[in-house]
Amino acid sequence: MSYQNLRRLSVLLFATVGSTLSAALSAHALDVTVTPKKPRLGDTLAITVKPDPGEQLTQAPVIKVAGKKLPVYPIAANRWRAFLPTIPLEKHGRRSLIVTGNQQARNMVLWIGKKWFRTQSIWLPPGTGSGTDFEFDRVDAFKAIVSPKKLWSGKFRRPNNGPLTAGYGIKRIYNGDYSDPDYHRGLDYAGWGGSPVKASAAGQVRLVGRESQGFRIHGNVVGIDHGQGVNTVYLHLRDIKVKEGQRVRAGQIIGTVGSTGASTGPHLHFGLNVNGQAVDPTPWLKWGFQ
Repeated sequence: MSYQNLRRLSVLLFATVGSTLSAALSAHALDVTVTPKKPRLGDTLAITVKPDPGEQLTQAPVIKVAGKKLPVYPIAANRWRAFLPTIPLEKHGRRSLIVTGNQQARNMVLWIGKKWFRTQSIWLPPGTGSGTDFEFDRVDAFKAIVSPKKLWSGKFRRPNNGPLTAGYGIKRIYNGDYSDPDYHRGLDYAGWGGSPVKASAAGQVRLVGRESQGFRIHGNVVGIDHGQGVNTVYLHLRDIKVKEGQRVRAGQIIGTVGSTGASTGPHLHFGLNVNGQAVDPTPWLKWGFQ
């Protein structure tokens, strides 16, 4: 066989193998969508995975961000999702994203944008703002709850009609100690004492704590599990209208505005946690995650 014929044959074989390999890879390709498209610190990122049309994703994909595996849940037929929480104390910038499924892997890059949060200095009298071990243990156990069933639907609701007085993410320096900054982990709504506090979304009450039981910081508090690592907390209540284990619907009255715990006046502190991290509730109230 001549050199030219050998060359034509090798080109033909290479093209055939390349086409077969390309078809094999594309047959099990993964479609990965991340929202929001331009996330910033404090945002919740939804990472949604589905196969190409006509294909099946036979089991839950593995999703890792910066080497950490995220909980993944089915949200529809042949579609899966993981939430990535971000907080103001993290560094902005690049994160690796690896999605594995159907014996294929997609290597991607996330970019978390920087967001400016104002700084607030707070001076507390000696002994003020110190919680109890019982309080922290109960709250930590509540935040760690992960129930697989999604209980909410669409946007979360505003829990109180009062004006917003303190936003999420404000960096707080207590008694001049800049070595241990914290951040405001929710939204504060001013309101007259006794005004209704409503469940932001459907879920199950998994935390009821009272100032009389040692909840010195949270005061009278209700925590609701909405499923798939998402929960909301309602602090400084005057009255509590629900019990642990009770199922509640979106908009149901669960308590009233008060000034219990570490509070300087009647208001509601509303927090939202994803996978144990306190994220900005605002996107959940404005757009929500289906």
